[in-house]
Amino acid sequence: MKVIGENRKARHDYHIEETVEAGIALVGTEVKSLRMGRLSLRDSYAQVKNGEVFLYNAHISPYDPADKFNHDPLRPRRLLLHKREIHRILEKAEEKGYTLVPLKMYFKRGLAKVELAVARGKREYDKRQDIAERDARRDIARALKNKIG
Repeated sequence: MKVIGENRKARHDYHIEETVEAGIALVGTEVKSLRMGRLSLRDSYAQVKNGEVFLYNAHISPYDPADKFNHDPLRPRRLLLHKREIHRILEKAEEKGYTLVPLKMYFKRGLAKVELAVARGKREYDKRQDIAERDARRDIARALKNKIG
């Protein structure tokens, strides 16, 4: 599994409730650009429309050698899921405060996949608490390292 890009901000801004792996429908120049690692998932999200899931605001940079045959970098991309998976995540996402957020995109056995999460937005104090816990863990690790070494 080769990770192309991650949405680190998502773990900071959301409580992750459930994750699901989805395929993604791409055009040729998008695949070539992804193989070069030219992807940004920041501010991207997914929505269910007419029984299909679409990924919005995922920026896949144009593939330079393709020139005039290139793709639109921000076009909505269809995510490939089974109907029962779509219904399951739709039920959870329709609850108040929940949204569908892509966590990372990767190649698995040559196919592009997206890890999609049903997430609930964090409050400001939750974010500060997470930062404080992370700093405390870092300080403990540093103290242990200095004590041992």
